[in-house]
Amino acid sequence: MEALLHRLAEQILNLDEASLTSLLEKYRQKVNNFEPTREWERAVIILFMINGVKAKNAIFNEQMLKRNASFAPPQPPQKISKPPKKSLQRGHLKVVK
Repeated sequence: MEALLHRLAEQILNLDEASLTSLLEKYRQKVNNFEPTREWERAVIILFMINGVKAKNAIFNEQMLKRNASFAPPQPPQKISKPPKKSLQRGHLKVVK
């Protein structure tokens, strides 16, 4: 049983997330329209596989960003530029801090 699950997981890992995502709504609708049939049961499993791949990719990407951030060299502090001082002209209000 475990060997079969490993083979299925390997096959699923080879699928393209974009292609799977394009099927998401189709299987979401099938699951929402419950019928006590084997087809409905397969739709539930397919929906969970699609969501599983999306969740795996989201976790993977998040972890890679964290890992890359910890290896990135520190950024030098950015200079904060002050706005130029405006000359006071007649008719303008003075800015009070």
